[in-house]
Amino acid sequence: MEQAMLARVLAVTSVDPVIGRDDDIDRIICILCRRTKNCAALVGPAGVGKTAIVEGLARRIAAGTVPEALVGARVAELDVGAMVAGTHWRGMFEQRLKDAIKKAEDSAGKLILFIDEMHMIVGAGDQRGGTGDAANILKPALARGRIRCIGATTTEEG
Repeated sequence: MEQAMLARVLAVTSVDPVIGRDDDIDRIICILCRRTKNCAALVGPAGVGKTAIVEGLARRIAAGTVPEALVGARVAELDVGAMVAGTHWRGMFEQRLKDAIKKAEDSAGKLILFIDEMHMIVGAGDQRGGTGDAANILKPALARGRIRCIGATTTEEG
């Protein structure tokens, strides 16, 4: 997947151990293992450790201490800002996002998208009042359970 689409695949070697968030990580794992409604939202004030929970999930996946449905999965952060950057023609952003969604769908649940600051996807990529914003493009795949996704936002923005 292009660097512009995914900011990074969370690498265990660069992630510090997560302390005291086991219950939160367990809950995320339970949600991700569902057949449908398998996306989670982490909402809380800035700095409370929402991203750390996702990094803790990535550590568990790498260690193999997850249910069979998540064994071999990867957690990748979707960088909406980078996807919008450099889109000179109408439809470029939409195509980039659709490509990322297709990559996640084709992975059979082995690519988990992480959208930090998920409130930013509302209106992202929307040009001239169209319906091409990221939220509307993501909604069908999320509603049908075709992709696994974790979003994070603050209580002020969420």
